[in-house]
Amino acid sequence: MDYVSAIVPPLVMAILFTCVIVTIVKHQGGAQAREDAAVDAAFSKAEATRQAAGDGDR
Repeated sequence: MDYVSAIVPPLVMAILFTCVIVTIVKHQGGAQAREDAAVDAAFSKAEATRQAAGDGDR
């Protein structure tokens, strides 16, 4: 039974480490990526509006 008590701590640590890595990968980007997309969309809309207003002036 000594082998069971010897393998349990490294096995538990490996499982916890895997869970941490999976959580980090799942949360990559997250809210920051959505905010970046919203800002890019706002800039695109502003640029389109500016170009449309500029074309009407000429």
